[in-house]
Amino acid sequence: MNRTNQVAVIGLGVMGGNLARNLASRGFRVGGYNRSPEPARALAAGHPEANLDLASDLPGLVARLERPRRLILMVPAGPAVDEVLDRLDGLLEDADLVVDAGNSLYTDTDRRLARASGRPWRFMGMGVSGGAEGALQGPAIMPGGAPEAYEAMRPMLEAIAARGSGGPTVAWCGHGSAGHFVKMVHNGIEYGDMQLIAETAMLLRDGLGLAGESVAGIFESWNRGELESFLVEITASILRTPDPERADGALLVDAILDQAGQKGTGRWTVVAAAELGVPIPTIAAAVDARNLSAARPLRVEASRSLGERRGRLDGVGVDDLRDALSSAKIASYAQGFALLRAASLERGYQTDLAEVARIWTAGCIIGARFLERVREAFGKQPNLPTLALSPDFAEELQRREKAWRRVVDGANAAGFPAPGLGASLGWFDTLRASRGSAALIQAQRDYFGSHTYERIESPGKRVHTDWAKVAGEG
Repeated sequence: MNRTNQVAVIGLGVMGGNLARNLASRGFRVGGYNRSPEPARALAAGHPEANLDLASDLPGLVARLERPRRLILMVPAGPAVDEVLDRLDGLLEDADLVVDAGNSLYTDTDRRLARASGRPWRFMGMGVSGGAEGALQGPAIMPGGAPEAYEAMRPMLEAIAARGSGGPTVAWCGHGSAGHFVKMVHNGIEYGDMQLIAETAMLLRDGLGLAGESVAGIFESWNRGELESFLVEITASILRTPDPERADGALLVDAILDQAGQKGTGRWTVVAAAELGVPIPTIAAAVDARNLSAARPLRVEASRSLGERRGRLDGVGVDDLRDALSSAKIASYAQGFALLRAASLERGYQTDLAEVARIWTAGCIIGARFLERVREAFGKQPNLPTLALSPDFAEELQRREKAWRRVVDGANAAGFPAPGLGASLGWFDTLRASRGSAALIQAQRDYFGSHTYERIESPGKRVHTDWAKVAGEG
């Protein structure tokens, strides 16, 4: 095929292949390359309508691109990205742009940006969310890096992104590695959302004794209201899906081994939050829950040795569970956006939190009606320190607190593990405690390590006490 392409996609697996088809469906001339030829052949044979120009090698791919060239990498995060950059390095020229659209760790993106700064070509890190279907039909896209690099890609990205109420779900997320940092936090929030929904479904089914069909109906009704979201929608569908291996109406979900997988982005979020000193207990609890779920043999043994206790969820109704889920969701998103805010200030990203909320409203896994309220909150108060202090959300947390507490207390009393709901409530209680337990911790630190402390009447002035001596004198 002898033609000049407008963009190339490198990595034609499920995500890359669908992204290439999406680009072609919007009228762009798309070149493609895959290190292993089989996926490329299957893509061409299965979707001839896309009219993709598939190259057998990178030099051929690059040669058929119009200048300045635009190349999108959809290869696995890690060494594979560096390997492709090594192979492209000598083929690219001034103003050519390479976009890493995989799930790369933001520190790797920093390193690659530093590498590109000494080359004639440019580099950009870009998060893409929505899974395989989103890549094909319209994902949420989170580009970062130099604004001029984003502008070079903007018409193309706006054409392939999902459509939310505020337009295409793509926006510049900030300088440097901001795009991949925002995508990482998106995935961390996703971990929290999934954990909270799973705990709520467990409490509805096992705690209240409701059948799967009834719980599916509850989630469907919630999805028609303020909890409307992609994850709530698919949860209702999952809870109605019969096991194809059985004829007794058993649900497929009940045949699945309860060992949750993960690819690392939730763990990256927790590490980044720890480094920036931002508490994200809901997301951390979700990561811990997945880790503990993976230790299934240990859990089976512990259930025998320690006794597995599951009682009745007394004094709790369906509306209480809805209120608890809604409140915990606010807490989780407040934590995630606080992390984005801290990273933007610390790393100079200049991330617009209202725009992040806007591009997450559709096309991505955490897409939800709720994010319209988040966008509005940060639109009114761009420097809002926590979403929980936005008047709208603050009123809701206060109004639903009793139901939230009933659910967490009831789950604890009955022996149902609900770490996400509990961690969210603990965050809420700690956030609003004008005086908590930290004074004793500071005293302990000063006692054993002379780390000093500040007195209430003279903040900013560091004080050390010889505790053993003063206690002895007393």
